[in-house]
Amino acid sequence: MRAIVITSPGGPECLDMQDRPDPTPARSEIRVKVVASSLNRADLSQRMGRYPAPAGVPADIPGLEYAGEVESLGSECSLWKEGDRVMGIVGGGGHAELLCVHEREAMRVPQNLTWEEAAAIPEVFLTAYDAMFNRLGLVAGETLLIHAVGSGVGTAAVQLAAITGIPTIGTSRSPLKLDRAVTLGLTTPVEARGGWEDRVVEITKGKGVEAIVDLVGGGYMGPNLQALAVRGRLVLVGLTAGAKSELDLGAILRKRIRIEGTVLRARPIEEKITLTRDFAARMLGFFESGRLKAVIDRVLAFENIREAHEEMEANTNFGKIVLRW
Repeated sequence: MRAIVITSPGGPECLDMQDRPDPTPARSEIRVKVVASSLNRADLSQRMGRYPAPAGVPADIPGLEYAGEVESLGSECSLWKEGDRVMGIVGGGGHAELLCVHEREAMRVPQNLTWEEAAAIPEVFLTAYDAMFNRLGLVAGETLLIHAVGSGVGTAAVQLAAITGIPTIGTSRSPLKLDRAVTLGLTTPVEARGGWEDRVVEITKGKGVEAIVDLVGGGYMGPNLQALAVRGRLVLVGLTAGAKSELDLGAILRKRIRIEGTVLRARPIEEKITLTRDFAARMLGFFESGRLKAVIDRVLAFENIREAHEEMEANTNFGKIVLRW
């Protein structure tokens, strides 16, 4: 099979397409012929040597999600048949023509979706869904602040909030991205310039927001405490602004704030299966009805993987960069 390989830590020039042996499915695994995948910031970090793959997945083949056809079955598989259209998340190896996954980790692809749309769903929607409902415990009527609202996870979070009656405030440095997020259901856009936390407090009439999904980290953490309401909750999903921050611990005490970090990649397989099956049961129907949509910035061939990495590093994309064989 062909696969995208990280030949050494470094820039996009360290990515190469190579032939690798076809994987063999274990008894409870399906082998998927991958048609499309998507690029995630974790792939960039792995390429630079900052985010190694967990044990049990290819160390040098990136890719955290896939969409494709079931090509063969392990001896104990019963949920799928050859030719079924499936999609899902993986710890790595998604940027290859063939991939083996536990049969319970896979989700069906809704009939009305293209391969490109299916490939743009798993990582960002599962991450947003888990952050909002499992980590934060959001309920209708609470207000959610979403940083980097034009990112893949940001656009997914906006849509999930809209269909569950949760008002949203979204930040971005790009007015164009904010305008596009409004078309997805964002309630109130806020430019991410100095003092955005004051704007959030003003919008909420001095109360602050009940919850924050933070994909930025770094210097946003201090202002986040100001923007949170009493007993507010924050889930940290990404660190695009860095992993260091100075915090007012007194504000955490006074407001009784809860801060939680999350990552899907390294979780035990049973946790991933539980999340995937819960999301599939509750949310796939909304893709079929059109109330949830894959947000795609562009589609590139895997041969253009270096260009894809350069585009994501430039931070000009709104939604997902999809890769197709």
